[in-house]
Parts: sequence; C-alpha cells; structure tokens
Amino acid sequence: MTVKVRFAPSPTGLLHIGNARAALINWLFAYRHGGHFMLRLDDTDLERSEERFAQAIQTDLAWLGLRHHSFAKQSERFDHYHQAMQGLIKSGRLYPCYETPEELDFKRKRQLAKGEPPIYDRAALKLTAIEKQAFEEQGRTPHWRFQLESGVINWHDLVRGDVEFHSNHLSDPVLVRADGAYLYTLTSVVDDIDFAITHILRGEDHVTNTAVQIQLFAALNNNQPVDIAFGHTTLLMDARGQALSKRLGSLSLQSLRESGIEPMAINSLLARLGTSLPTEPCLSLETLASHFDLDSFSRTPPRFDEQELTHLNHKLFQIMSYDQVKGQLVHLNTAQVTEAVWLVIRGNLHTLGDIETWQKILFGEPEPVVFSSEDQDFLKQAVSCLPENHWNQDTWGQWTQYLKEMTNRKGKMLFMPLRQALTGLDHGPEMKELLPLIGYQQAKARLEKTKLA
Repeated sequence: MTVKVRFAPSPTGLLHIGNARAALINWLFAYRHGGHFMLRLDDTDLERSEERFAQAIQTDLAWLGLRHHSFAKQSERFDHYHQAMQGLIKSGRLYPCYETPEELDFKRKRQLAKGEPPIYDRAALKLTAIEKQAFEEQGRTPHWRFQLESGVINWHDLVRGDVEFHSNHLSDPVLVRADGAYLYTLTSVVDDIDFAITHILRGEDHVTNTAVQIQLFAALNNNQPVDIAFGHTTLLMDARGQALSKRLGSLSLQSLRESGIEPMAINSLLARLGTSLPTEPCLSLETLASHFDLDSFSRTPPRFDEQELTHLNHKLFQIMSYDQVKGQLVHLNTAQVTEAVWLVIRGNLHTLGDIETWQKILFGEPEPVVFSSEDQDFLKQAVSCLPENHWNQDTWGQWTQYLKEMTNRKGKMLFMPLRQALTGLDHGPEMKELLPLIGYQQAKARLEKTKLA
C-alpha cells in the first residue's frame, strides 16, 4: 500500500506556524515512506474563503519546500458531498432537525444547569411527518445530523496509542447546516475516501472528530470500516506554556519570510518540536525526513519560542555553503559578496539581509567611531607600521605583534581600537580573516580618518 497523506487548510487567512507544523509532519511522513503528499483546500465556506489566501498557501508551502503531488479544492466537489448526503438520508443515518440556534442554546444551558453533558437529545427523531411539515410551513429549514450508533469507538493512534470513546457520550454531529452548507465532518471524510488517503495526521484538537468520523467512514463505505490510520499530535504552546493565540499575524509564514527567517530554520525547528530528538539546524528536508518518526513524539505540548527560531536561523547560516545561498543573493544588492567573503561573514549573520551591512563594512563606509586622544595616537602608530604587501591571514597577527612590542599594549587595549577603526564595530568575524578583505588602501584610509572624542 502506498502511503498517501493530505494537508487540508482553509483559505480564510495566512498560514501560521501551527499550520506549517501540520503540513511538515505530513510531508516528512510521506517522504520517509516513499508516499504521496496531497494539498487540499477546504474552501466550502464560500463567504470567508479568498483566492488571495489560496495562492498565499501555495506560495508559503513552496517556500518551505513542501511541494505537493496532487491538489484539490472542496469548492469544486459539491456534487460529491450532495451524493454522500443523499446516500446517508436513504440509509436512515442522516436526519433533519428543526431547532433554531436559540433553542439549541437553551437546551444546552438547561443540561449544564442540571450537571448533565450538553449532548443533543435526538428530539428530532421523534418528530412526526405532520410536525415536520408544520415547521417547514413556518419557514424553518432543517439542519441535518448524523446518527451515531451506540457502542465503543476505538483505534490505535500513531501518536497517542490506544484511544477509546463511547458514542453515548457524543452528540450526533451536524453534517449539513440549515442554509445547505456542508460541514467539515462530512466533506473531509468524503474526500479522504475518494482520494484514497491512508494516514490522517493532524492536531489533537481533532481527536473527538476522529471518533465521529470513524463511524461516518463506515456509513459511507457500505458499513465497512475504511483502512485509514490516524495520528494526533499535541498542539504548539507559546514560550510561557500558554496556548498560541489565534491572532498569529506575527507568526504567519509570510511575516517570518519578510523578517528574514530561512525556510529550513522553520523546518528544522518544527520537525523536532514535541519529539525526543535535539533541535539543530538542518540544510535539507530529505535529511529531516531520514530521522522522522512519529514514535518520537511526546504527549507533552511543545513550546514554540520565536527567539529559538531566530537563534536557529543564525546557526543555519554557519553551515550553509556559498552555492546554497548565492541564488538568493541575486535579489540583494550584494555584488561584492564572493565565496571568500561569504565564508568569513556567514557566522555573523542573523538574517540574509545582514549581508548588505557587512558588504558596506568591508567595501563601503562603516559607521565612524569616536576615539580618545590616547587611542588616536595609537592608531597613528598603527598606520605607520601597516604592511603594504602580501596580505593574507597571517598579516593581522604579524602587524598586531609588532604593535604590541612597540606600544606595550595588549589584549582589549591593543585589539579593540583597531577593530573599531577598521569596521566601525566592536564585534564580528576574526580580524585575521577580515583584514585581507578590507585591503591595504581601505585599512589605511580608515585608520587615518578616525574622530577625536
């Protein structure tokens, strides 16, 4: 059996970090098993679904490298859902209910006040044909509920282990609203059957849905169970252990991309969150997939920390070769950044945009630093003995050793004024590597151009 999974977002907003984790888990699982990854847009909510979000979802997934093998839109499959609805009505498993939202809310409040679970009482099953006709003459249109069969619903979850529900503790789910809209519970099952999905991997907020859908799968498959495996991962928490806010604008993939976060930094973090494996920068999805195993996922909700993502982004650059990044440099004003430059500065990058800053430091005009008179005298001495020829990684050591003997300066007092005068910074790559890139003429000019405090 070929493994086939699906990622099924609704195009009602931008993908956020939680969506990305669900997509990545499915993609890695499919790749690990030589399987098929499907992108399905759950866009039956025609009022809220927008084409711009549908396009953004595909752009974001492609940016992450999560390319799909097949694609579908639920808005193009209404005839399939109608057919399934009619079949369930014919079999007696789907029944019309005429309560208004206000009446249902009143029922729930009464049940809660009595200490009872807010489960639908199936009053609609007791309606006579005359009573139904009376409701319709009042202008009421029914919503449709799926009648659950009494008994235990169980499955072996790929993450949670053995899971069990008793259907008597569940409400008959609404599959079709009074306005005729098909709800997720129905459309998802119809699609999973039609597209031969073998594994459904999603968040633990869908566990109850799975219990209901297992019966629905059977009802739509001539009362035979469908061979689908389920896995429910814990949901992401924020750095303080609180549920991630639904307002995730700052954590949308689009905003993270615009802030300079690399896609493989996101993939590297999300692939390991909630598992027993260490989080470390990884340069390819294929490598991540080779270590991916649902058995490594914990039942403890993982914490997502933006600072950890930023740090991982920084660490990723340290292992990226020039060939892996030069395609992105085309879109930046970084013509002077050669492979030699990249190898020197990559360990000091937090985002790729920082390259422009380092190009300015190396080949333009760095920020001026104000020096004391003592340091200015020292820098004049430094200029006087600055070697003119044969610059390489040994030049810095030879030059500073000579200055140390000449001035009796050492440590920070020796090195810091030189670094500040040459780069405008008090930190950065090793000066033995930077100095040959700056070159004699620029180094001499910068040492001579210092400002007095």
